[in-house]
Amino acid sequence: MSHPATAPLPASVLEALRKFDTPTICNAMEIVAPERRLTGFTVKPLVCPFPNLPPIVGYARTATIRAATTPSLQGAAARDQRAAYYEHVGTGPGPTVSVIQDLDGANVGYGAFWGEVQSNVHKALGCLGVVTDGSIRDIPQWAPDFQALAGSIGPSHAHVHLAGFGETVSVAGMIVRPGDLIHADCHGAIVIPFEVAEKLPAAADLLARREEVILTIARSKDFTLEKLKAAMAKSAEIH
Repeated sequence: MSHPATAPLPASVLEALRKFDTPTICNAMEIVAPERRLTGFTVKPLVCPFPNLPPIVGYARTATIRAATTPSLQGAAARDQRAAYYEHVGTGPGPTVSVIQDLDGANVGYGAFWGEVQSNVHKALGCLGVVTDGSIRDIPQWAPDFQALAGSIGPSHAHVHLAGFGETVSVAGMIVRPGDLIHADCHGAIVIPFEVAEKLPAAADLLARREEVILTIARSKDFTLEKLKAAMAKSAEIH
């Protein structure tokens, strides 16, 4: 599916961000936006059944779900709501990342919204993957190359239904608004403010150069504590 050429950021910026894993982006964020050191990323563990997939970078499409209670909308009304949600996912700047909060409280993950059908439908709508604190299922039938971070893996969809969409959500400690830029991989996810996105690749490269000095010594057969101290001092001088 094509998207209007009205994305907040050039596609080249998203491409540059995809070259780094999410922990590296978090590290780089500490340089370019130190005030966000304690906020904007997932802080609870999520299951990733496809850990070898590369990082995904896209604009958030948000929703909330429930599964432990019977939906208030039935029949045509429920289908209309689902169609409106798909419109939300499939329009506007892309690519997109689905971010879905499970509202079931102690029963979070009781029923899976995500499986073979939703992963394939969302992929067709231009979505790259999902970040949810709810459950997912149908792992062998999942859409190819569609990333997933989930609270759990379970067998049933129970009474799962949309509670709402296009609103601010909280997933694994990460607050996400519709349209936020999301970077995610098997480690978790982070919200990238638009105003610092273009600065992150350079910051990540700087950190890599600093780390390489220490890693070279740590991996050397000639490693000594004194060489490590010297490498740490040299690393600190790299700007």
